[in-house]
This record gives sequence, C-alpha cells and structure tokens, in this order.
Amino acid sequence: MQKVVIDTNVFVSSLIQQSYPYRIVNELFIEERIALCISESLILEYYEVLRQPKFSVFYDFSAKADALLADIAIKSIMYVPKIKLEILSDKDDNMVLELADACSADYVITGNTKDFTFPACKSTKIVTPKDYRLFYQPYPPDI
Repeated sequence: MQKVVIDTNVFVSSLIQQSYPYRIVNELFIEERIALCISESLILEYYEVLRQPKFSVFYDFSAKADALLADIAIKSIMYVPKIKLEILSDKDDNMVLELADACSADYVITGNTKDFTFPACKSTKIVTPKDYRLFYQPYPPDI
C-alpha cells in the first residue's frame, strides 16, 4: 500500500469542492486504498486549519471537517519524525518533509506549488492532487 503525506491544503480543498483532492480523500483515503501518514504536529495543523471560522461560508464545512478529522484519527498511521529540516521558505511546511522522511512516504500530495518547487525529497515524490490522481494513484482513475 502506498504511504502518503497529505498537506493540509488538500484536505481543505476536498471539503469545498468535488475535484481531485475530494477524490483522493474520499476514494482513496476513506476507502483505505492508501496509507495516510501523520505526525503530531501535522494533525494539530489539520485541526487548527479545518476549524477556522472563515470556512463556515462553505455549506456544512464544519460537520464535514469533524467527520474527516475523526477518520484521520482512526485510519492514519502516526510517525515521530527524528530529524529537523530547513528546506522550505515557509518554515511550518518543513514538518511535511520531516514526516515524509520518517515514514519513507511514497508521495507528498500538496497544492502548495509556491513552496514545494522540487519534484522529490529523497525517495518521496512531491505531487499535486491532479498529478497524483492522474499518474500515481494505486488504481487507474475513473475519469
């Protein structure tokens, strides 16, 4: 099973519209076709971001976020990163790479192409949700 680290922005997008992030989260993560790897710092960021009041403008966002957070707590695998990295200009995003290193992730899935400007970090490919869905997911996409 592929090990993936999903950046927070992908979860936010999955709750707002039914596009590539939605399909990754609902058809792959929720159905346990991929192994979601998390760390304590990343799950705390998920909670902090997904509970922001600014998202209340989107229909039923809060309830969907709570259900997603419950699934993450139950279905993901917790890792404790052993190294500190200072690769990205947005220092908070380095935790994603630290986690990818700790779990030997196959992929980091992120919509943040501003900070994640390189195609890989060690053996982990860094891909957008669209590229993951079209080229890397474990089963052929049904689009």
